[in-house]
Amino acid sequence: MPQAHMQETGREGVGPERAGSGVRRRVGDWLGDWRGPGIWRRGLVIAVLALVLGLLMLLHSSIPNRVGNLGSLTETFLPWFGLLVPVLLVFALLRRSASALIAVLLPAVAWVNLFGGLLTGKSGSGGDFTVVSHNVNAENPDPAGTARSLVASGADVVALEELSDASRYERALAGSYPYHSVQGTVGIWSKYPLRDARPVDIRMGWTRALRATVETPKGPLAVYVAHLPSVRVKFNAGFTAGQRDNSAAALGRAIAAEPLKKTILLGDLNGTMNDRSLAPVTSQLRSAQGAAGDGFGFSWPASFPMARIDQIMVRQVDPVSAWTLSETGSDHLPVAARVKL
Repeated sequence: MPQAHMQETGREGVGPERAGSGVRRRVGDWLGDWRGPGIWRRGLVIAVLALVLGLLMLLHSSIPNRVGNLGSLTETFLPWFGLLVPVLLVFALLRRSASALIAVLLPAVAWVNLFGGLLTGKSGSGGDFTVVSHNVNAENPDPAGTARSLVASGADVVALEELSDASRYERALAGSYPYHSVQGTVGIWSKYPLRDARPVDIRMGWTRALRATVETPKGPLAVYVAHLPSVRVKFNAGFTAGQRDNSAAALGRAIAAEPLKKTILLGDLNGTMNDRSLAPVTSQLRSAQGAAGDGFGFSWPASFPMARIDQIMVRQVDPVSAWTLSETGSDHLPVAARVKL
């Protein structure tokens, strides 16, 4: 019996030591593989993929739109390309490849250069005017509930797009917004008097944009509400955005001709600020989210937002803060901004 006890005790003492030695040996082997010329020859495929990804982000504006609007499609989802950087980093470490690790720096730096500023909080306090824009979805099952949530935001002006039956929202908004105008499938509701409300021709054949003057306590403000045509991704046609692009050009001309200096554009532009095809509009106005928002402010689809296609843009007005509101019965999230007039 004593002999057996001593043998058991001996095995207990050796077990952890052997386990520790095994771990140290594996770590040593892994570190040892980082020595020698092999670290530069391994992982060349990973290095090439990292370089391609980095060049894609740096030169996205050079991707042509002639074939399936590939450039605009890339720019729409460009922020998500950053998710590939940690994946490539992990593969580079597993392959113990110095060349791959160095190559991964290119897309990492490119992404930070493009979007790093959006990771910092820029929302401030103050401001004297709040606006909300929401594509309510023509098939919204709860228009009254959607309207109540927009009223709860306390916005001075509410813009709605994709109105199939404006009366379903008019009743719920009337108590808080005594002034409103509906033109086609877009509408504006305001706490302050409206004048010169009229449709804006964006080359669609029916009305999906309007312009109105809001008589704010700080003076007149031109407000545009627009819903640009939808885009589609098709295997046989690519990113079909021709009609959207034509409407963006028409909207840009209308804004350029606007006599009032203080101007706000609210609406679903079916494109992001990175999309070059929206340049006729984005070149004239500032994004409230980009200037004073926290994060990317993705607004679509509401169940898992992947892109900000709902925009609040300003001219001669200072954005103070920008954010998205809670999900409603729509497939879009409402977007809001507070500005200083």
